[in-house]
Amino acid sequence: MSLAGKKIFVTGGSRGIGLAIALKAARDGAMIAIAAKTSDPHPKLPGTIHSAAQEIEAAGGKAFPIQCDLRDENQIAESVEKAASEFGGLDILINNASAINLTPTLATPAKRFDLMFDVNVRGTFLTSQAVIPHLKESAKQGRNPHILTLSPPLSMKAKWFKNHVAYTMAKYGMSMCVLGMSEEFKRDGIAVNALWPRTAIDTAALQMIPGVDTAACRTPEILADAAHVILNRPSAECTGNFFVDDEVLASVGVTDLDKYAVVPGTTDFLLDFFLD
Repeated sequence: MSLAGKKIFVTGGSRGIGLAIALKAARDGAMIAIAAKTSDPHPKLPGTIHSAAQEIEAAGGKAFPIQCDLRDENQIAESVEKAASEFGGLDILINNASAINLTPTLATPAKRFDLMFDVNVRGTFLTSQAVIPHLKESAKQGRNPHILTLSPPLSMKAKWFKNHVAYTMAKYGMSMCVLGMSEEFKRDGIAVNALWPRTAIDTAALQMIPGVDTAACRTPEILADAAHVILNRPSAECTGNFFVDDEVLASVGVTDLDKYAVVPGTTDFLLDFFLD
């Protein structure tokens, strides 16, 4: 399996899971546009679009860093067109960018609510909307186009809503894009799938949440490896799925996941939300 020569657009890929997926593809020789907000170093978060581009190039890929605020529809459209012009098209979209705020209803200010919906739901929808014409062209060329969104399986169980209604709605909004678009663009040969981790993943965003023990987490590389498997599957046959990382890896014979543990040998992991 290889993503060599694939033209990939990644949102929020300056660090964490998005960067890990980009680096995995870069090792195959993919071309990757990193569309993220952080151009200058952030005081609390590591990585910029420029440092990500350097890592991608060092890994063997071609990088194209683009500063893009997913809350701005004009910036989204311009970023997608810049990437498509730079690479001569696009084959894959990774909807990775996401905002998190784990607060109950009475403790969720409007600006946090708006941020999650603007980035997670609106950003995913508008970026997909902008990329899909290029993916249609990719399908005509037999280049196996995919959209992969980092969002959970849909569940209407109240337990996933009660502690953070706004965040759950925002993440499920991303998943609803997957559900609808997978069926809408099936005839065009575009795969639209979701990927979610079984356990919490050690990212800079997670480290900012008080009380989280990152020693009980896995690394972003487990999602990168699972994404690599999905993106190599035939787009005409693999769409509308809500994948879980360990199940994807098990499907290709990878069952020893210790290398992904933040602390090797860990057996008691912090489980992620939304999985029964």
